[in-house]
Amino acid sequence: MTHGIDTVFLVAAEVAEHPDHQAARQKFQSFRAAGDRFALVPQVLAEFVHVVTDPKRFTQPLTVDQALERAEIWWESPEVDQLGSDAFSVRTFFGWMRKHRLGRKRILDTLLASTFREAGIIFILTTNARDFEVLGEFVCIIP
Repeated sequence: MTHGIDTVFLVAAEVAEHPDHQAARQKFQSFRAAGDRFALVPQVLAEFVHVVTDPKRFTQPLTVDQALERAEIWWESPEVDQLGSDAFSVRTFFGWMRKHRLGRKRILDTLLASTFREAGIIFILTTNARDFEVLGEFVCIIP
């Protein structure tokens, strides 16, 4: 089974001061031990670097170099499939934005979801299932 990784889950898994840190690490490790795979897209990594380096969000934010190093470790991990948006996922993105009448705050999550869906991924590791529930296409796994 392959699990798409949302930015909020990745942040929780990597930032020790995040309230869901231990639960996210345990969830990831349990799936990993079961031989499951994971999927990432570049936008999640970019958003991850943006969030974990923000001193307004964390008392001990990572430096940009530290954040890039951690993001690259995830990206290069042998159990991670590297995905990117393509013409099919962009078409799905446009359709879902219109169909569900989603606004500007839902753009990135909807593009992420469409990329996962077109890759055949329906399981998403997240700490915020609301971002995906409206689409009716996914099983959200929360730590």
